[in-house]
Parts: sequence; C-alpha cells; structure tokens
Amino acid sequence: MPKRKMKYSKQARNDRNRLIFIISAVVVVCLAVIVAIIFWTPQQNPEEGSSSSLSEEAASSSDVSSMPVISSEESVVSSEEPDSSESVQSPSASSQPNTSASVSVPVTEIDGDWKLVLANPTHRLPDDFSIETAPIQNYTMDARAVGPAKEMIAAAKADGIDLLVCSAYRPISSQRRLYNEKVQEYLNQGYGQARAEEIAATIVAIPGTSEHQTGLALDIVTPSYQRLDDGYADTAAAKWLKANAADYGFILRFPQDKEEITKIIFEPWHYRYVGVDAAKEIMSRGICLEEYLGEVD
Repeated sequence: MPKRKMKYSKQARNDRNRLIFIISAVVVVCLAVIVAIIFWTPQQNPEEGSSSSLSEEAASSSDVSSMPVISSEESVVSSEEPDSSESVQSPSASSQPNTSASVSVPVTEIDGDWKLVLANPTHRLPDDFSIETAPIQNYTMDARAVGPAKEMIAAAKADGIDLLVCSAYRPISSQRRLYNEKVQEYLNQGYGQARAEEIAATIVAIPGTSEHQTGLALDIVTPSYQRLDDGYADTAAAKWLKANAADYGFILRFPQDKEEITKIIFEPWHYRYVGVDAAKEIMSRGICLEEYLGEVD
C-alpha cells in the first residue's frame, strides 16, 4: 500500500510539473507579444503623411484627371541635401526623369526680376537654373535673400518671437530622387510607366516645380511649435510673420483662400522672398504670387 501511494505521488508530481511548464510557456509567449506590440512602430515612407513633412508635395486626392491641390507631404529634414558650395546648378536635361506628356510642365521664363521667378505645378524651372547659396540657420538659400531673411529673424527676436527655419533651398537632385522613387513604387504595383508617372506627380512635385528649388522659399516654425499643420497659424510666430514679413520682402506664399489658384493647400509656415515692394502690395491686397504676376491658369 505505501509503495502504491509513492507511485501515485510521483505521477501527480510529473503532471503538476508539466502543467507548470505549459503555463510558464504561455505566459512567456504572451509577454513577448505584449512587448512587441508596445515597441513596434510601422516604418513610414518619407513622402507619406506626417506632421513634419515636406511643403507642396502630396496631393489630397489621387484623382489625376485635373490639377490636384497639393498638401505638405515632404520631409523637411531627410529630403533636403546639405549644400556647402556657393554655386549650385541643376543637372542637365538628360538626367531629368522621363515623365510622360500627361505630367509634363512648361518651362517658366527666366527673363525678368530674379525675385519673382515662378515655380509651381504649372511652371517648371529651366534645366540650367542655378543660384548662389548662403547659410541661413542650418540651411541655405539664395545668397541675395539671406540678408533680408536674417533681418526678419532678428526683428522677430527683438519682439520676443523665435523663428526657426526648418526647410529652405532644396536641390533638384532631392526632388528627382523623391519623384523617381514614387514612380518606381507605382511601377512595382503593376502600373504602366505613363500612369505611374502621372500618379506620382500628384504626390511628389515634378523636378523643377518645387518652389524650394528657387532658393527663395523658407519654411519657418517656432521652437515651441514645429508641426507643419494649420495649428501653426494660431502661434505668435505665425501671426508675427503674417503682420511683418512684407517689411523684409517676404510673403505668405500659400494663403488659405487661394488654393484654387496656387494648387497648394494653406501653408502658414511657408514664406517666399519677392522683394519689399512686391511683398507689400501682395500682402496688402490679399493676393497670391500667381495673381500678382498675372499667371492665373
């Protein structure tokens, strides 16, 4: 009888150990899943939506039957290539993307005032467009506009406003890379070349059409609010810029009520140098650069 009891106890002990092992394994697996869920974040495409992404680049709709309204969808940091040289020249036409006729954009005329050069979804910069750059905070812009930009930033500082440049000159090589990557993305999905280029152009500006390539545009935020969204318009920095930027030759480039003309959504952070005279007229009349130049399509 005692021997039998011992055999039973050994069997029970084995069963209990197996149960403990199974429970422990389940607990470990559950903990691993929980940790993975907590720390896993999906990888984000540089051109896909984010509060800190690039001006004038992503369409609010994939409908390409008409000119889209562009939104702010291009990374202001990763998409820009630092440039330390004084002279910057766009690559030749042979290295331009092979865009189809459906997304081709006429070349803008560069025969007038350099401050009023137009680059937008319907006006492309010439392939030989070049500028001399100079530093502005951690970026570069057209050297001829750096002085007024620094004066504006200093004046804001004197009024207790901190202005932070988060995007400035962007070389065409950056734009070409972003555009070609987007075209390839749609080619990988099975689209034909022409259709892939057409759709890509609604998401990433065709090289030569981004205003940052002029070297005259600045995306300006403030240290306490660095998101590129409509909320920035309510900050003291945005209000100061709207009220004072024209005194230094800068305009709010993409006003809220001009989206049908500019094809760009409201961007309260995007300012463009046009010179004091033009800036004061544009801002006082409440018009956009296209209207000032008579280039309303």
